[in-house]
Amino acid sequence: MKITAKTIQFCIDSLTAMIVEKYAKKNKKPATETLRAFMATETYKLLIKPKSYLYLETAEYILDMWNDEQKGDWESWRLI
Repeated sequence: MKITAKTIQFCIDSLTAMIVEKYAKKNKKPATETLRAFMATETYKLLIKPKSYLYLETAEYILDMWNDEQKGDWESWRLI
């Protein structure tokens, strides 16, 4: 399977939706509020950069990164 820009964007969009759904459900927050908050994070900025290959990780992995970012735990957050 060839990875195209369209495939990468599909992965990013799918992961974003899964992350927002899981976070919103766990924290009893509206999905729109959660999406807005997630899109303002360093985690999301890294996710949307194809060269980071973060789109190949699981939603749970990225959600853990976001949680670490919120706590200011940059040591466990590093992957670059």
